[in-house]
Amino acid sequence: MKVLADLVSGETRFLVQRWLSSRCDCTCSRSASFLGPEIMALGLLWLGFTLLGALQTQARDPAPKLIPAPPLDRVPLQPDFKDDQFQGKWYVVGVAGNAFKKEEQGQFTMYTTTYELKEDHSYNVTSILLRDQNCDHWIRTFIPSSQPGQFNLGDIKRYFGVQSYIVRVADTDYNQFAIVFFRKVYKNQEYFKTTLYRRTKELTPELREKFISFAKSLGLTDDHIIFPVPIDQCIDEE
Repeated sequence: MKVLADLVSGETRFLVQRWLSSRCDCTCSRSASFLGPEIMALGLLWLGFTLLGALQTQARDPAPKLIPAPPLDRVPLQPDFKDDQFQGKWYVVGVAGNAFKKEEQGQFTMYTTTYELKEDHSYNVTSILLRDQNCDHWIRTFIPSSQPGQFNLGDIKRYFGVQSYIVRVADTDYNQFAIVFFRKVYKNQEYFKTTLYRRTKELTPELREKFISFAKSLGLTDDHIIFPVPIDQCIDEE
C-alpha cells in the first residue's frame, strides 16, 4: 500500500479526491482532503477501473462502416477531355459521398472551385468557402495522370494521413456543368465523393436528376446527397 500511496501525488491525488467525493455523502466530501494512503490507493484503483471500463466501451463501438468506393473502371471518364476548356470558375451546386449525411443539408453552403491550367497541364485548384463568417481559401495542385481527365493530388506528403487522392472528370460540357469524382484514402479508410459543378449558381431540375442518378450509380443513396444552400458572400468575390 505504501508504494501505491507514494505514487499518488499532485494532480493524480486531486483527481482521486474529486472522484471519491463524487461518490460519497457530504461527510465524506468534507474529509476528502485528509485521505490516508490506504484510502487514496483504493480510490486510485477504482478510478483506474472506471477509466478502463470507459475505454472498453469505446473500443466496442467502432466507427460506422462507409459504403465502399466503386472501382475506377466503373466511374465514367469524359471522352477527349479538353483541359483548357475545363479551366475557370465553377460553383459547387451538388455534392454526394459516403461520408455525407442528408441531415447536414441546411448547414452546407455553396462554394466555388477555380481551376487554373499551368504549362505542364496540371491545375492550380482554389476553393473558396464561407466558414464562421470568414472566407477560407483551400489551394492544391492536381497532376494529370496517363488518362486525360484523371488527376492525382500533387505534393501529397504535405497532407498528413492522406495515402492517395484521385480526381476523375466523369462528365462535362465545359460551358454549363461538370460532374467530378474524387476518391481519397486517409489513414487506411477509403472515402469517395462526387461533385456537381455549374458555371452559374442555378441548378436546373434536369441537372439535379442527372446528378442524383449518377450518385446512385456509385452505390450512394438519397441520404448521401446534398444540394448546398446558395450564398453570395465570399464566392462572388473575384
